[in-house]
Amino acid sequence: MADRDALPLPLEVRARLAELELELSEGDITQKGYEKKRAKLIGAYLPQPPGLEASMVHERRPPMGPSSASRYHRRRSSGTRDERYRSDVHTEAVQAALAKHKERKVAVPMPSKRRSLVVQTSMDAYTPPGLSPLSSLPPLTDTSSGSEEEGGPGEGTPTSSQGSVGMDHWISRAVHHGSTTSSSSSSTQSGGSGAASRLADVLAQAHVGKPENHSAPPDVTTYASEHPVQVERPQVSTVPRTTPKYGNAELMETGDGVPVSSRVSAKIQQLVNTLKQPRRPPLREFFVDDFEELLEVQQPDPNQPRPEGAQMMTMRGEQLGVVTNWPPSLEAALQRWGTISPKAPCLTTMDTNGKPLYVLTYGKLWSRSIKVAYNILHKLGTKQEPMVRPGDRVALVFPNNDPAAFMVAFYGCLLAEVVPVPIEVPLTRKDAGSQQIGFLLGSCGVTVALTSDACHKGLPKGPTGEIPQFKGWPKLLWFVTESKHLSKPPRDWFPHIKDANNDTAYIEYKTCKDGSVLGVTVMRIALLTHCQALTQSCGYTEAETIVNVLDFKKDVGLWHGILTSVMNMMHVISIPYSLMKVNPLSWIQKVCQYKAKVACVKSRDMHWALVAHRDQRDINLSSLRMLIVADGSNPWSISSCDAFLNVFQSKGLRPEVICPCASSPEALTVAIRRPTDDSNQPPGRGVLSMQGLSHGVIRVDSEERLSVLTVQDVGTVMPGALMCVVKPEGVPQLCRTDEIGELCVCSVATGTSYYGLAGMTKNTFEVFPMSSCGAPISEYPFTRTGLLGFVGPGGLVFIAGKMDGLMVVSGRRHNADDIVATALAVEPMKFVYRGRIAVFSVTVLHDERIVVVAEQRPDSTEEDSFQWMSRVLQAIDSIHNVGVFCLALVPANTLPKTPLGGIHLSETKQLFLEGSLHPCNVLMCPHTCVTNLPKPRQKQPEIGPASVMVGNLVSGKRIAQASGRDLGQIEDNDQARKFLFLSEVLQWRAQTTPDHVLFTLLSSRGTVLSSLTCLQLHKRAEKIAAMLMERGHLQDGDHVALVYPPGIDLIAAFYGCLYAGCVPITVRPPHPQNIATTLPTVKMIVEVSRSSCVMTTQVISKLLKSKEASAAVDVRTWPPVLDTDDLPKKKPPQVYKPSNPDTLAYLDFSVSTTGMLAGVKMSHSATSAFCRSIKLQCELYPSREVAICLDPYCGLGFVLWCLCSVYSGHQSILIPPSELEVNPALWLHAVSQFRVRDTFCSYSVMELCTKGLGLQTESLKSRSLDLSRVRTCVVVAEERPRIALTQSFSKLFKDLGLHPRAVSTSFGCRVNLAICLQPYRLGKLDQGTSGPDPTTVYVDMRALRHDRVRLVERGSPHSLPLMESGKILPGVRIIIANPETKGPLGDSHLGEIWVHSGHNGSGYFTVYGDEALQSDHFNSRLSFGDTQTVWARTGYLGFLRRTELTDASGERHDALYVVGALDEAMELRGMRYHPIDIETSVIRSHKSIMECAVFPWTNLLVVVVELEGSEQEALDLVPLVTNAVLEEHYLIVGVVVVVDVGVIPINSRGEKQRMHLRDGFLADQLDPIYVAYNM
Repeated sequence: MADRDALPLPLEVRARLAELELELSEGDITQKGYEKKRAKLIGAYLPQPPGLEASMVHERRPPMGPSSASRYHRRRSSGTRDERYRSDVHTEAVQAALAKHKERKVAVPMPSKRRSLVVQTSMDAYTPPGLSPLSSLPPLTDTSSGSEEEGGPGEGTPTSSQGSVGMDHWISRAVHHGSTTSSSSSSTQSGGSGAASRLADVLAQAHVGKPENHSAPPDVTTYASEHPVQVERPQVSTVPRTTPKYGNAELMETGDGVPVSSRVSAKIQQLVNTLKQPRRPPLREFFVDDFEELLEVQQPDPNQPRPEGAQMMTMRGEQLGVVTNWPPSLEAALQRWGTISPKAPCLTTMDTNGKPLYVLTYGKLWSRSIKVAYNILHKLGTKQEPMVRPGDRVALVFPNNDPAAFMVAFYGCLLAEVVPVPIEVPLTRKDAGSQQIGFLLGSCGVTVALTSDACHKGLPKGPTGEIPQFKGWPKLLWFVTESKHLSKPPRDWFPHIKDANNDTAYIEYKTCKDGSVLGVTVMRIALLTHCQALTQSCGYTEAETIVNVLDFKKDVGLWHGILTSVMNMMHVISIPYSLMKVNPLSWIQKVCQYKAKVACVKSRDMHWALVAHRDQRDINLSSLRMLIVADGSNPWSISSCDAFLNVFQSKGLRPEVICPCASSPEALTVAIRRPTDDSNQPPGRGVLSMQGLSHGVIRVDSEERLSVLTVQDVGTVMPGALMCVVKPEGVPQLCRTDEIGELCVCSVATGTSYYGLAGMTKNTFEVFPMSSCGAPISEYPFTRTGLLGFVGPGGLVFIAGKMDGLMVVSGRRHNADDIVATALAVEPMKFVYRGRIAVFSVTVLHDERIVVVAEQRPDSTEEDSFQWMSRVLQAIDSIHNVGVFCLALVPANTLPKTPLGGIHLSETKQLFLEGSLHPCNVLMCPHTCVTNLPKPRQKQPEIGPASVMVGNLVSGKRIAQASGRDLGQIEDNDQARKFLFLSEVLQWRAQTTPDHVLFTLLSSRGTVLSSLTCLQLHKRAEKIAAMLMERGHLQDGDHVALVYPPGIDLIAAFYGCLYAGCVPITVRPPHPQNIATTLPTVKMIVEVSRSSCVMTTQVISKLLKSKEASAAVDVRTWPPVLDTDDLPKKKPPQVYKPSNPDTLAYLDFSVSTTGMLAGVKMSHSATSAFCRSIKLQCELYPSREVAICLDPYCGLGFVLWCLCSVYSGHQSILIPPSELEVNPALWLHAVSQFRVRDTFCSYSVMELCTKGLGLQTESLKSRSLDLSRVRTCVVVAEERPRIALTQSFSKLFKDLGLHPRAVSTSFGCRVNLAICLQPYRLGKLDQGTSGPDPTTVYVDMRALRHDRVRLVERGSPHSLPLMESGKILPGVRIIIANPETKGPLGDSHLGEIWVHSGHNGSGYFTVYGDEALQSDHFNSRLSFGDTQTVWARTGYLGFLRRTELTDASGERHDALYVVGALDEAMELRGMRYHPIDIETSVIRSHKSIMECAVFPWTNLLVVVVELEGSEQEALDLVPLVTNAVLEEHYLIVGVVVVVDVGVIPINSRGEKQRMHLRDGFLADQLDPIYVAYNM
């Protein structure tokens, strides 16, 4: 302290020090942590000895271990090389956008993961021993994001003003603004790093480059930082499971010994702070109907760019000049070369070492093709019935490393006039997309598959060696085309070579956006014309050499490498994908080796060559005259082309050689850049504004260099073709010159149809484009290419994207490829694999939402991934002005692949939607993306009594009130009525019917354990009363705690207390296996109820004072404990008789679902009235047996177990619910064996039976279990009836004779233990009323959120089934009141249920006498209307409905529907939500979610789900849960917590304790598998 006062410290530092001391004194921070922080705070102000300056500076950087330093330099060097060669405008733009964001920082909570989850993918697996993961990271500072690695070594030192002081200043400001408590003020440090903080900026400045800054109404509190803050490294809360769970969870250590400040509430506070930043434009005002919550419809922006150019003209390609010696068909060309120059090489194949494996000459190709043609036509099937006839389709299944066999088979098919359908080799029975290919084969009627010997051997085989039928595939005959397996054609057989005609030549498969596979048919004339057009535009000449890296089975690879090459007798060098994987330079080496003139590649191959070229010396590419880039239409191909040219220009590559082309399966080659000899003519470039593109308009961007797309031209229209651009949606109307549309081509050389799909064919291949006046521009049909683009100046074609990759978000168009390019430009190659990013959209809440899935490298750390994710979000937001809904990272090599190694998009999307993607990191941003939520509800000013009266008259609504039968008017011969007290009733029964059995207790085997007659009970009660007076020295009115297991001792002890004039309190005994958590509750009840003594059994009395007990509670402070196992032989002098029926009979203690413990006072008169009401309702007489399977400690369970039999005289068969865990069938066996008509149970019992006996109904039936005598089976509960459970129970046991209408529910609460009970008599129901059960209604869930009740039909959207809670008990009156204003409500409103009856409790028994707080629970009056009656408030929301049914007296029957507890209801967005509804939606969203609980915290919705399954599925749940809640409830989930099964606490009645769960979560005691904070 002294040194602090001596130093001249600024005020804010002093304030912070005072705060630290407070934290230390309150135990929020450890001594070590305190000293560290304090030293940091005052370090700058201590006088420093000379020579310390430098060391201080270095201290602020994380220590660098030897390995980390080397890794750091290694990364730097690779980075510089990258930078030098990326002339990519896009990358620069992305880096600039990220740099722009750097100026403002807010911490973003990083998700917490359990250690076992982190290990799979994180650094822990890769850190060398002896190094903490921290030290192996490069300095985590925030330098400019792009060239982060190039900075000098001293770059990572934050200045003190920015680092320590800035941070504290910011925190102390937060505290003074009062928006956080002291616990969360320490929170701000525990959040993300610089990386994480950058994420917040996205949300903060969502609209870059827009002048207006819309500030949305802040959702939570109103504090945002104005200072740049240097934030410390984020902590991943991976607390090993052995740490003590309770106590102070502020500073824990992770497995590596890195201190982790993992206060959950701190992270939530950060999230809240981030979400307060101004975001997207605020939601517009609009009219909200009473019930409809309107989703906001995106209004078109009046300032959005619109096309202004003239209508475009059709572009015509040059004349297709027919050269005289061009062959009349491709087969004729093959015949010519095969006979004239049989020795000329046609195709050279490579092995995986890059050595030539095999050279196929034109002579061999010709002779083998003839052989294949002959065998296909004559050797399959029989002479009379050949399997394949000309015109039939056959599949070609060849691996990518065997082009020669494929080529022979393809030409064999052409010669035999059968139609080849080339497809991929199915590797397993369940390949990604292979099922769809099977459907294509089936629809094409394929019965034969041609394949090579090696491939046939490699196919999966069944046990007998035959090839199994693949999933979804037709039955195929596999036919090997190797020459040695074929018979020679006879001398006189010769294929019939025709000129090209309109027969189908081949079918090329195409995978659509949704994963379905279509077959595009290409006619022979189209095939030939296409080859001619390619020959003309590429200037092919005879005997040229061409290197082909592409897939030769389809698309550009097939057209150049298999077809056009044969027409021109060219020599193809085929490079298989497997060789490219081993040696990415192989194609460049082959170009040099064979002096090839042409090469066909994708931008990926150029990119790979760049990465690997450094080891090569003697590369010379001067022989190339044309480098065809097959995916030149892709927005990122331009960066590959530029970078490739940069590197290889010095190796002889000429710029004009690079020829991008655009193609599609439907239109074949759409455009190709021609090879020119003139190197001065630069290629076409367009720098287009992304903003314009998203509205479908071309704007050359000048002012803002950030959000641009640079596109290169793909040359001009093909020879002999017409091209136009039409609007992508609706009528094919010509676009204007400055508008993006879909390219359409009219040419002989296109596909003709989708095989077997006439409708789709018409829409794609038979399009007649219209001019603006509505006239078709041509009499010939055009083909849609599926490419989006425009025709620029000079007739150059530019492609801006594909129709398949189009995502329309809020009315603006974005292209998946552009977004991939932006993600890659953030930090290419370092963190994610270049070709392994999938971008697609999912529809959530009536709009498309963008999802980005990427494979991360195995050595990337949690920190890396989080940093990368947050930067990708910023980049996409800045450049595309669109939010990413979900960003998921998966481990390397786990996304489904296409055969050539790309990502199978539709399969990935499918996995994402069904929750089987298994990501290792997920970041959801619903708060930023979802802008079409309904407006938050504004509460109306309340209306007064007069307008209510008028309103009732006008709208004909009745006030919602109802009552059970009037007790005064019921004539019955109830003898017990003449007694005021239960103790008197028992004495009377002991005299009149001494041997009548009242109670029978069953064991877990179903045998009778013990029973009590009237007299036995009376005698035992007398002995207990004597003992209380003698040994306990108790006065009348003293409180006695009864701690007994469920059974007969409990009942005897209760009546013993009444006989002695004491007040009994029944308490559930502690669980011997779980004393630590159950005993404190017992102790608390004993203390709060002021019990003078505890009565129990010998076993429990020992337990209460045992060693284990003393660890949990202070055993010395127990009141006297009496055990009733050895009772005195004498009886008391006289049985106590209370002076006044309003005195206390017993106390009913229970814990509510919100975790509140309270005791309710029950008077003698209320107890007797209660028993009478139940007797009348259930028609209970001494001749009846009732089976009770309930906990006997509080509420209706206790009354039925202990009191009703004595009052009504019936026999109660008691079944302790705990015994059902041993024998689930116990309860039902007892019901059957004792032929019981009435039985009572709880939901937990019903659930046990449904789950435990679900599969055993047959065996139960065989043991003659019969439930046909049951007329009422009542579930005792304090909640909304669980319809699904009661219905499945009824259905399950229907076979055992259970009547479906026998099952019903009851409703009780603290103030009145039973309000509704018992359904209609089955006997009366069976006459006349047929049809569905009349007591279930369907209400509109959206109206319910506004406290309105609107009935809808079953199955209508947003409908919620509600079941009546049973019939109102005699003597009970109910009214529905507004909980805030206490006014009566109409019956179409949801309100609080108020009850008036003789058996209401008489108030809370509280220790400190603060009854004023709760007094209105028991005596409230309406604010207008009937203001005299005193009501008790139940604390439950519900409504009354007059049903169609009449009751016994012919009156229409009023049904009460309970919706949920007022305490549990959540006010979110101004509407009232019931947790159970959201939980139901969440549980339905994924099969592995066992249970779910939700609660609000600082205006955020927290969803906790129990995961049944492997921890790898944890992250799958996050998007599914978020989507389900958004779709069904229009709510954004703030935090998703995934925990183990059994973590959500449940009370004895089977109700979730959501508040306990909330407290446990905030105190970090749940040990979650994963916590996701949605942005």
